[in-house]
Amino acid sequence: MELKEAFGLALRQFRNSKGLTQEDFSRLSSRTYMSTLERGQKMPKLDKVDDLSRMIGIHPVTLLAGCYLNLDNELTMDELLDRVRDELQHSLLVAPTEAPPSA
Repeated sequence: MELKEAFGLALRQFRNSKGLTQEDFSRLSSRTYMSTLERGQKMPKLDKVDDLSRMIGIHPVTLLAGCYLNLDNELTMDELLDRVRDELQHSLLVAPTEAPPSA
């Protein structure tokens, strides 16, 4: 599966899970554009990923994670999330989480 196809599948899965139709996105994009995205014929720019995610009611990272989980069938959700957490912490973008004080 190609990246565009994996993204389109994730977009369709999240849209369907929220009970939304392609027409529900008409203020953001045409139904034709939504269809080309979901069929893996086009890849949106980052600002469009943000708009689509907000319309669905999810974080853009969730949509991208769904895409990469579709792309790699052997990767588990926990493995992906652990990798992202580790990479963010090691890049100093996010302070490591501290354990809560023991009582």
